[in-house]
Amino acid sequence: MRAAWTALTDEQLLAQCEVDTYRASGPGGQKRNKTSSAVRLRHLPSSLLVIAEESRSQHENKAKALRRLRKALYLELRRTLAPDDLTPDQLAADPEYGPARDSEGRLHLSVKDPRFWPAVGVVLDVLAAFEGRLSEAATALGTTTANLGDFLQSDDKVHEQANRLRTRFGHKPLR
Repeated sequence: MRAAWTALTDEQLLAQCEVDTYRASGPGGQKRNKTSSAVRLRHLPSSLLVIAEESRSQHENKAKALRRLRKALYLELRRTLAPDDLTPDQLAADPEYGPARDSEGRLHLSVKDPRFWPAVGVVLDVLAAFEGRLSEAATALGTTTANLGDFLQSDDKVHEQANRLRTRFGHKPLR
């Protein structure tokens, strides 16, 4: 289901959400205290909840919340992969993972790269399929253990989620 939800336009994804606006507390002066600019999105099909309240503009906060929801879909929702899908050739052909690799099969993406979050979803799916074992996941992904470890540490949320997976399967967290 994750692939179907992440492929939706912002309008379509927003249509699947319960949207709440409210007054955020904190700095910002009178304007912030008088307007309901904070946005909370609850994605009904997945039950994921995200908020954005940094801006004094409700429209900016809604756009930020939608970006956070897309990231949360990749971070939180796991796709069950069949053993046949866990080969380097099959994973290289995955449209969410294949384009994220360089010519040598390594992952060197910035968080700002639009290919980053889809690749994160696949990497975490594979890590879950191998019960948190980094070396086996790296082999299936067609990269090195060091490269996979670096990729998982490239963003705090990704690192946190990888460590949750590893802990769930009885492994020590990554440093």
